[in-house]
Amino acid sequence: MSASAQFELNGQVALVTGAARGLGRAISLALAQSGADVALGLRDASTGAELAREIEALGRRALRLQMDMSRMDQVSRAVDEAAAHFGKLDILVNNAGVAPENPAEKVREEDFDLTVAVNLKGTFFASQAAGRVMIRQQRGCIINMSSQAGFAALPTESVYCMTKAGIAHLTKCLAVEWGKYNIRVNAVAPTFIFTPGTEAALADPAFRADTIERIAALHRIGEPREVSSAVVFLASPAASLITGHTLLIDGGWTAR
Repeated sequence: MSASAQFELNGQVALVTGAARGLGRAISLALAQSGADVALGLRDASTGAELAREIEALGRRALRLQMDMSRMDQVSRAVDEAAAHFGKLDILVNNAGVAPENPAEKVREEDFDLTVAVNLKGTFFASQAAGRVMIRQQRGCIINMSSQAGFAALPTESVYCMTKAGIAHLTKCLAVEWGKYNIRVNAVAPTFIFTPGTEAALADPAFRADTIERIAALHRIGEPREVSSAVVFLASPAASLITGHTLLIDGGWTAR
C-alpha cells in the first residue's frame, strides 16, 4: 500500500452522530472526501438534506437517519438501519454532545441528566450497537468525541468536563475489550473550535482573548478541518496500530 493510500477510506461506510452542523458536518464531509459513504445521525431527520447533497456530489452515498442521542431506541435503530442500508458499518464517529454551562452550585438536575444522557450514555449505547455489528464483521473503528475539558478544569462546565473525562476512559475500556475482534476505539479531544456552537462565546472579546491566551503554544482558535482531519487519520489504515488513545487537539492548552 502506498503512503497516500494509507489515508484513504475508499469503500468504507461511516456513521457520524450529531452530523447536522459544526464538527459533525465537517467530519462527515472529510470522511466522504476520503472515500467513505456516510450515514448522517440527526436529531431531526428532516434536516441535513444539503449536507447529504454535498456528500453525493463527491461521488459518495449519504443516508439521513433519525438519531436523537437522548433516545436509546433511536440510537440502536439508526445504527441497525445504517448497517442494513449499506451492508456493513466500518466507522462510527460519536460526535454528538451538549454542554449546558452553569457554576457547579447552580447546576440544575435536568441539565445534569441531559448532559450525561447525550454525552456519556448516548456514546456508550451507540458504541454498543455499532460494536455488535463490528463484532459480527470482525473489524471496525469507533472514534469518540472527548474534549480538552476531560483533561483540564473549565469553570462553569463541571458536568461537561466530567462526561468528557468519562469518554476518554470509556475509549480505553472498549479498545481493550474489543481489540480481539479487530475493532479499534480511539477519541479526539479538541480545544475551542470555530463552530456555530462556540460562536456566541467567542464573540465576547474578553472571553476570546482569554481563550487564545490559554491555548498555550499556538495561541489561536482551531478550525473544524483540524479536528476532521484527525478523525480521518484515526479511521484510516495509517492508524492501524492505534487504539485506546485520546488525541488532544488543543494547541498546547494542556501542555502547561
